[in-house]
Amino acid sequence: MFRKILTAIIVVPPAALLIAFAVANRHSVTVSFDPFSSASPAYAATLPLFAVVLLVLIVGVVVGGIAAWIRQGKWRRTARHLDAEARSLRADLDDLRRRFAVNEPAAAPPQTTFFDPTARAAIPPPAP
Repeated sequence: MFRKILTAIIVVPPAALLIAFAVANRHSVTVSFDPFSSASPAYAATLPLFAVVLLVLIVGVVVGGIAAWIRQGKWRRTARHLDAEARSLRADLDDLRRRFAVNEPAAAPPQTTFFDPTARAAIPPPAP
């Protein structure tokens, strides 16, 4: 229940802003991808302004995600290497345990200390 309320608090305000932005900027603009001819471009698209802004935002998020994924490749490679090494070491340890039949000592039962509420502490008399 708390998660649904938190999600609503986080999602509803940006959605309302997005809808208000789309309604306020619904006029069409021409986007040209030809830097040499502005009068008759080779490719141009006429889209609502909010669509252009949202497409640029989405492309930016995707490009940023790809860049972050590429930069983290070193860490993923290191994690794979360490995981393979840990698996190899575990297999070697299991092989050695089987070979030498080492029995694991049983875990000692936890020691419990009991508090005696009736016990009285003796306070020594002050030194002269």
